Amino acid sequence: MENVLSTRTVWHHKMWVLSPKYFNFPFPITLTMIHMGFSGAVAFFLIRVFKVVTPVKMTFRVYATCVIPISAFFASSLWFGNTAYLHISVAFIQMLKALMPVATFVVAVLWGTDKLRWDVFLNMVLVSVGVVISSYGEIHFNVIGTVYQVTGMFAEALRLVLTQVLLQKKGLTLNPITSLYYIAPCSFVFLFVPWYFLEKPGMEVSQIQFNFWIFFSNAICALLLNFSIFLVIGRTGAVTVRVAGVLKDWILIALSTVVFPESTITGLNIIGYAIALCGVVLYNYLKVKEVRALQTPESIPDRITKDWKLEKKSSDLYTPDSSNDDDGSGSKASNSDFIMDEEAPLIPSSRLSHIGRTQQSTRNA
Repeated sequence: MENVLSTRTVWHHKMWVLSPKYFNFPFPITLTMIHMGFSGAVAFFLIRVFKVVTPVKMTFRVYATCVIPISAFFASSLWFGNTAYLHISVAFIQMLKALMPVATFVVAVLWGTDKLRWDVFLNMVLVSVGVVISSYGEIHFNVIGTVYQVTGMFAEALRLVLTQVLLQKKGLTLNPITSLYYIAPCSFVFLFVPWYFLEKPGMEVSQIQFNFWIFFSNAICALLLNFSIFLVIGRTGAVTVRVAGVLKDWILIALSTVVFPESTITGLNIIGYAIALCGVVLYNYLKVKEVRALQTPESIPDRITKDWKLEKKSSDLYTPDSSNDDDGSGSKASNSDFIMDEEAPLIPSSRLSHIGRTQQSTRNA
């Protein structure tokens, strides 16, 4: 729920700032650069000054082959996604975001990280049909805004696939703070190029005055969104995040019609989005089922045997033995196996350990 509230606050605040009917700051690249600069500065202080998180060992080769391309697509997704707010409503943007699983699936299949499965493909067709119906029923349909939003989603899908392919192959694990520390400054640089040619000339002749508190609060909301996602994932799991994502979309669509009266919803919008949502829910169910199938615990007899062998090795580790003193390889292997068992999935093993100790004492007797 915290993730839902944070996302709702960020997007409504962002829409209010960019909309010409409200704060009237029609410079999405500038707003995104403020977010990236602020997030990168906060991450720098948390890591280098306050030492809340230990930085990842990052070589120049890893930075050039992983961080830079990921940052480029991340900057592109933010740029195109934020620009869409200038042309279409928040409610319609949320309906279009139902296409995100479709974009991710298509990019993953083309990249070779996922296989073309007919059950998932039919779900993608169902989502696409629903979005098309919802778009047909949109009163204020805008081709430019729709193209910006869809382009941003495909850029985000490329970022997700690249993160999986590049970072996992390098064995890197980045939490939101370290991700912002490495990615935010690089994304700022990528955003600077289109900002210089597209928005800087318009800002020079514009009469808009910079309001520090408005932009500071907006940057705080964006930063809290990243942290809330980390907390929700860490304290719950993938299932809760996916369910909360569906709930978030409905809340955003409903509240956007209240906060922004111009965001009108037709009956065809609701029907189309409901069809797309059925496909999204079914897709999430298949993905969660697939993840759980890969995490099936080992059988009870195998676990009993493994626990008994590990306890025997760990007991041998502390038994005075001249042979172990002369050759450290045995103790190192035992220690390694014991550590690997500590990192295994948590399975209720108190009774299994008791059975293992019983078998060990019987054998020693």
